[in-house]
Amino acid sequence: MIPLRLILHAGFHKTGTSSIQAMLRKNRRALAAEFRVFLRDDILPMTETARGFSIAQDPAELGLFSYEIAEFFQSLDQSDPRPIVISAEDLSGHMPGRHGTIRYETAPKLMATVAEIAALILPQTAEISFFFTTRAPTAWVRSCHAQHLRATRMTDDLATYERAFLPHADLTGITAQIRAAVAPHALITAALEDSAPRRFGPASALFDLMQPSAPLRRSLAAIPAQNTALPVDINEQLRHLNQSDLDDPALKAAKRALLSNARNPEQ
Repeated sequence: MIPLRLILHAGFHKTGTSSIQAMLRKNRRALAAEFRVFLRDDILPMTETARGFSIAQDPAELGLFSYEIAEFFQSLDQSDPRPIVISAEDLSGHMPGRHGTIRYETAPKLMATVAEIAALILPQTAEISFFFTTRAPTAWVRSCHAQHLRATRMTDDLATYERAFLPHADLTGITAQIRAAVAPHALITAALEDSAPRRFGPASALFDLMQPSAPLRRSLAAIPAQNTALPVDINEQLRHLNQSDLDDPALKAAKRALLSNARNPEQ
């Protein structure tokens, strides 16, 4: 009997995760013939408790995370042989820079907890694999900064942000810690720089791990990269908006208008 497979893509933020999830979402119906795919909206209780633990590192929050993991795995049809594929970077906690976090300090503990609970609930023969996408430090920090400008009221310019976060931008080191935490389960990494030029972009490396049948892989639809970088001047305009006295609804509306115009200048 072929063992049940679980593939967990849990990070990192700004390493092509949006493109991967858009690819999975676009091809979800076709993939369903051979895989069970779960994205962030399917596992919100898990991602929210993971993010909660990443802020205060409260054991109670980790307990809630454990509970939500157990609830999720217990809800699955154990007789379904299709591999389980989960992609949600928030399972590694908050993106560094949010709520006082500076690195993925809690990610090893979070992934070890997933491994422990999955091993208890899934069949003993289940193969559990962890998949992480990575990115070169400078490009990653710059992308994180741009995301903070879009999603929060951050007012730091890029130079200030780089001084604070480049010293902690060691995704290779974090994945090594996670690998040790989830052993003996496998941990596979893929650099955005290597996978982005391939047919399915960052999702190519995940598909390599999933191993869909040849006919299924040939049938999958490729889509453009998602959440791509904006011009520097747009980031500066976002930063200035964050410095304004606009209330939250007005600020969000101004940002939406700016970003929409930047993405679709002729509309």
